[in-house]
Amino acid sequence: MGTTQLAAQEPKYWHLKTILNDALDSDFAVGEILPNERELAARFGVARATLRQALDQLELEGRLQRRRGVGTTVAGPRMGVPVARPEHCWPGSAPDAWRTVECAEAPAPAAVAEALGIAADEPVHTLRRLRMMHGQPVGTEILYIPGATVPGVPGFFAAGGRARAVLRELQSLELDGESRSVELGVAGAEDAKQLERLPGSPVLVVSTRYRSGGATAAVSVSTYRADTCRLTFDDSGSVDVSPYGSERQAS
Repeated sequence: MGTTQLAAQEPKYWHLKTILNDALDSDFAVGEILPNERELAARFGVARATLRQALDQLELEGRLQRRRGVGTTVAGPRMGVPVARPEHCWPGSAPDAWRTVECAEAPAPAAVAEALGIAADEPVHTLRRLRMMHGQPVGTEILYIPGATVPGVPGFFAAGGRARAVLRELQSLELDGESRSVELGVAGAEDAKQLERLPGSPVLVVSTRYRSGGATAAVSVSTYRADTCRLTFDDSGSVDVSPYGSERQAS
């Protein structure tokens, strides 16, 4: 990558992002570590703050990954991650790509409590779950289930047994339907740890309401790595319409 005169009519970081994006296709291989920020800034004659803005944007677009203890590497093609199945079913029903890593009883966040129609200080079953694909974590989820939804779960169960009992009781209910929303967010400390990312990394947040008996019976908040995941809403996971999808698939 040689020194390039940046255009004055657009933000420096955006033009630099375009130049770097082209260089990732022509000069680097997937998984290759980029030079450090000082070297890159010197090559392009920009301030490190401008360089960081360009790198942040490329990470958001899935072109780069920042890995703790490794540095900034060229990302491979995003993985298609199905977030819906042809037949609606409760969490934990087969086939379920998630595994429970923690189960506790604690008050839900205020917005979740409001969605569930419960008091803000009412404890709910809180299951933290992890999703793996190709040997790496791609998503973490917190599933909130009020005690009133699963009244048959005894309080004396240990965490592992309680998680299985909660999901089994939930699956015995009739599922009326579910609704989802997707938004861009940043990883908090716990999600970042589970996803092997840095806190503040871009993530995709999928919030789901499960309805039964005319009310919201459970809420899940799933957090996916934005740098490696392409969410799909069918079971194929095969559609790629990114502007550089074909070039990266061939890398």
